[in-house]
Amino acid sequence: MFKNSSPKNLTFYISILVSIFNFGIQFIFSVVNNVQFNIGILTLSTIASFIICYWIVRFFISKYLIKKITLIYEIIQQSKFGKSSDIKPKKGVLSRAGWENVESDVAKWADITETEIENLKELEQYRKDFVGNISHELKTPIFSIQGYIHTLIEGGLEDNKVNLRFLNRAADNVERLITIVDDLETISSFESGRNKLDMVTFNLNQFIQDIIIDLESQAKSNKIELKFNDKQSNFIVRADKEKYRQVFNNLILNSIKYGKENGVTEILLYDLEQYVLVEISDNGIGIEPIHLNRLFDRFYRVEKSRSRDIGGSGLGLSIVKHIVEAHKQTISVRSTVGKGSTFGFTLEKVNK
Repeated sequence: MFKNSSPKNLTFYISILVSIFNFGIQFIFSVVNNVQFNIGILTLSTIASFIICYWIVRFFISKYLIKKITLIYEIIQQSKFGKSSDIKPKKGVLSRAGWENVESDVAKWADITETEIENLKELEQYRKDFVGNISHELKTPIFSIQGYIHTLIEGGLEDNKVNLRFLNRAADNVERLITIVDDLETISSFESGRNKLDMVTFNLNQFIQDIIIDLESQAKSNKIELKFNDKQSNFIVRADKEKYRQVFNNLILNSIKYGKENGVTEILLYDLEQYVLVEISDNGIGIEPIHLNRLFDRFYRVEKSRSRDIGGSGLGLSIVKHIVEAHKQTISVRSTVGKGSTFGFTLEKVNK
């Protein structure tokens, strides 16, 4: 009876119980003391006790319980909508409808708060991972530079067999540090909105052919074949050409670096009416499913040791995602271990 009852109903139930109790006490008193039983007086007394009890209980619930509930509800409302003098407590909380509204709002608030807490935990873990990754990425070239410089200071500078070699290695690690800093600055500029897009119209097919020519020698040295059917329909697209050059270069170079010997990287175009879908596929080693959701995270590496041996800042895919999303387009990846990976993204098509 009392489960999920509103304050108003609860007040009514309590008053009924007190009235019944009062009726019983008076009836027992009459029987024990052999007093003549007067049903009219007993009924009036019961009704009076019900009315008095109802208003006393209602007064105390309103003053001490509802006031606290209303305060908590206002705090919840403020946490949902921000601090505002316009926020007013719900009226009719004593009624069943009003109580159900409060219960519903509090339940929704609890769900939202729980979701926010989970998101904050994920962000905190992401922050910890990011700090750990960036410290590792910076520490490796810094320690290498430190080792080379100490060796030169301790006499290596006078040894013609090692001085130039160590200086060149130190210079390479400085370049790696500069690349990391530049890439971080690029990501920061996208996130802050400072990186403006230079939107132009260009022929996508010709653009891809030019990129393949630029990367052909590197592909041959890694024994990877680059395939693109230049007889496909000519697509005219609108985008920041140089930024999308970075997207294509990064994805194709990744397929070259991590592809199998005598493998193939293929670029395919699909007409999606308003957009062009570009897919860059390889038949390399593939990526395990557990890595796919974090593949575009900063400094996230699927094979950490191999990735660092090959080089790169670890920020390439993150920059690719920022570039595509800055154009209000989407990018995705699918992969099967042992069969290869496919990265797909869209560009805005210009209809002739």
